[in-house]
Order: sequence, then structure tokens, then C-alpha cells
Amino acid sequence: MILTDEEIDKAKLAGKIAAKAIIHGRSLIKPGVKVVDILDQVEEFIHQNNGKIAFPAQIAINELAAHFCPLEDDETVIKSTDMIKLDLGVHIDGIIADNAITIIFKEDNDRYEELKTIKRASEEALKNAIDIIKPGITLGEIGLMIQESISKYDLSPIKNLSGHGLGEYAVHEPPTIPNFNTNDLTELEENQLIAVEPFATNGHGMVFESNNPTLFSLSQMRPVRSTYAREVLTEIKNFDKLPFTTRWLTKKINPGKVRLALTELRNYGLIHEYPPLIESKKGPVSQTEHTVIVREKPIITTNRDE
Repeated sequence: MILTDEEIDKAKLAGKIAAKAIIHGRSLIKPGVKVVDILDQVEEFIHQNNGKIAFPAQIAINELAAHFCPLEDDETVIKSTDMIKLDLGVHIDGIIADNAITIIFKEDNDRYEELKTIKRASEEALKNAIDIIKPGITLGEIGLMIQESISKYDLSPIKNLSGHGLGEYAVHEPPTIPNFNTNDLTELEENQLIAVEPFATNGHGMVFESNNPTLFSLSQMRPVRSTYAREVLTEIKNFDKLPFTTRWLTKKINPGKVRLALTELRNYGLIHEYPPLIESKKGPVSQTEHTVIVREKPIITTNRDE
């Protein structure tokens, strides 16, 4: 979307809260800590700082690139050898800030040097891409910069994951911001709101959809038959058509009812599911992301001043 002056102010505020939230989340990520506990605390932090959650906070580990939201009883814990991606979004009146970081540990980690290089590749790719962003830059030029930045480390960008435009109550909308050279001649415009999101790996550079999705969004509304599906649908309406996760529902509604309701809503075509995405050769994946307002000197709304 192209932002008005009022929307620019909201984008900056959302970005400021998102940056604080990701710094807070990073401080919580330590070996032995449960992933679900970290994400619950991150989401609570967003609320406490007067932001609204644009999509469920997510932690993807190692070859898992994106779209992992744990259930309430998930026992997954952080390990010292993990490559951890923390991805979160904040909105103010529907104007969204989306950012992500990668965390690794040096102590008790025999993979540290390998993972450090992969992490650095996505970080440099993001910096270099933002450095060339301005009105009139093409999507292909951005993708080429990201690809070259990652390839110099003999690594691959994830080609079927990308950055994206941000809209009002829309986490993903055109344009697609590619992570490789697509030769797309589409130009960015003044005050356009985008998320730039390089992923790097020493694997194949492609992801595939896994099973057991816990991340969804509402596609459409229409009457449903069962009482439990109606109860869950009523709760889903509170999310403003933004993505939600199973855990949010089971905190208020019996997990068995939620499971049956989500199956029914999916069968009716009322919800869209986002399965976990895994690198095709099981290579560890890094991710780094900022939200940017396109200007001659781009405004990084999620800048962490680091």
C-alpha cells in the first residue's frame, strides 16, 4: 500500500513496538527454554506496549524456515546447537510492522562457525537490499542484490520465500520482493510499505510444506452447522481477518472442540492454512527482516538502533 501521512505515523509506531518486542524476545531465547513460553511472553509484551498482534509470533528452528506456532502443550525447547528464527508482527489500526531475526549460540555449539556464516549472509543481504531501495528501483534489482549478497558465502537464498507488500490488515499483498534475480521490472513507489525478508541456507534453497498446520487465516464467512464450529468461528472473528494460531483458541475453548471445528471450517473453505515450511535438503535456514517505507532514503520502521 501507499501510505498517507497519518498512516506513516502509525507505521512508525507499529515498527517501534515491533523492534522492542523482537529485542525482548531475543533476550528470552536461551538453551533449555520452551518455545511456547517464549512466544506467549513476546505476545504479552506487544499487548503491554499498546500494540496489536499482526500475526502469531513464530519461532522456526534449523531447517524449519517459517510458519511454526506451537500448541499449548508443546514441549519443544531451545538447544545450544539450534539456529532460531524469531518472526513477529505488530499493527496499529491495521498498519503493520513485520520483522525477524536469527539467533545462534557460541557456547556448547560445535556448529557455531557454520551457523554464523549463514546468519551473516541473510543479515548482509537485508542491509544491502535496503541500501538500494528508493522510488523507481525494480523488484528484480532488489532480488539480484539479495542473491549476490548470499551467494558470495557459497550459500543459497530461499527462492520460494520472499518479502512482500504490507496492506491495511493484510500481512501479505503485492508486490512480491524476491530473494533472487527475477528480472521483474516492476518499480517501487514513494511511501510504499514493504517487508524485505532474505532467507539463506547451505541447503538447496527451496522449501516444501510439511504437515500439521497450526497457523490459519479466515478466508470467508458463512453459516456453519455444528455448535462447536460456530463457537470457534465467533472467536476467529476477533482477529480482524489477520492470521491466528490454534493455541489462541485452545486458551478459551476446549482443545477437542477446536480441533473438530478447524477441520470443519477447513472443509467448508472458510479458513486458509499455512503449514510449516522446511528446507528441501534439511539445510539450516537463517532469516532477517525489516519493514521499510520506500523513500529516497528509506525509512526502516523496525530499526533496532544497533
